[in-house]
Amino acid sequence: MSDSVYDDVTCIEELSKEDKVEMVVDLYESADAHRGDNVEQMMVIYESADSVRGHDPITETEDTNTKKTQQTRKKESHTADSRFYRLTAVCLGLLCVLLLTATIALWIKLYSLMTSKEQLQTNLTTERDQLQTIYANLTIERDQLQTERDALQKRLSELEKHINKPEWRYFNYSLYYISTGKKSWSESRKDCRQRGADLLIIDSREEQDFIEALRRGQNAWIGLTDTNTANVWKWVDGSAPTTEYWGSGEPNGVNEHCVIISEGSKAGKNWADYHCSNLFAWICEKRIFE
Repeated sequence: MSDSVYDDVTCIEELSKEDKVEMVVDLYESADAHRGDNVEQMMVIYESADSVRGHDPITETEDTNTKKTQQTRKKESHTADSRFYRLTAVCLGLLCVLLLTATIALWIKLYSLMTSKEQLQTNLTTERDQLQTIYANLTIERDQLQTERDALQKRLSELEKHINKPEWRYFNYSLYYISTGKKSWSESRKDCRQRGADLLIIDSREEQDFIEALRRGQNAWIGLTDTNTANVWKWVDGSAPTTEYWGSGEPNGVNEHCVIISEGSKAGKNWADYHCSNLFAWICEKRIFE
């Protein structure tokens, strides 16, 4: 290429001045003619360069690496998110299990407490009913005791009143009166009732002996009769004799329905039946504690 250039320069030097002028003019025209083409070629070259620059392998590799990095980060982020969600789900599941367990435990405890409460309430109700029953019984007993106390006080008052009377004698919770006059059996009983007593009822050997000493050997009506049914002897209170002290051969009379303790009879065996209209003394008995 250098030899050609030198040859061209030598040829140019050998030309005349006019030839040189024409040659320069031709060169300028040729340069003007090809200037537009060169500009277009330069534009194409620049465009090609831009195009080549846009497809730079290094740049494309960097872009690819960037995309891969971004994708990797996305995957890692997705994996981290997945792990977080899984951990959250596990925690929520465990929490649900714990809540369910706690709920079941509380329900069992509540059921146990309710059962205990119902049992306790039942026991308290039973105890309350028992206490109410006991209270009612104690109230009844209290009322009975008050009634008995009032009765005892009344009887004690009567006892004091009769003890202060010389004609009444006390023996074994009873007061006894023996008359000085004589009357029929029915009139004698009437007199005893007016005194708040009744004809004598003998229900023990001790009482029989006491009356024997009290009557001083005289005949006296007692409260034994068979006026309602013949030969069925009853005391004036309607009870049958538990002990009998009939004299020898007694009872033996017809229409003799009332009984006396007779004088001169053997001690302890001195009951005899007589006609109720006969006149005898009588013995009244007033029981203080019946």
